Amino acid sequence: MEKVVKIIKLGEQKPDVAYWRTRPPGERLAALEQIRREYHLWRYGAEPRFQRVVNIVKW
Repeated sequence: MEKVVKIIKLGEQKPDVAYWRTRPPGERLAALEQIRREYHLWRYGAEPRFQRVVNIVKW
């Protein structure tokens, strides 16, 4: 794989912004969810889950 670096000015929009603006909202959310899952696998070694919480209440 060839590594490519492009330098752009701070105020200049990146080409990927134009691409993602053409995609439907559902596809954008699906891509975001995929990125989130990959990050959690990389960072924590597992997908995030809800913690099991138990509250004991006396009546």
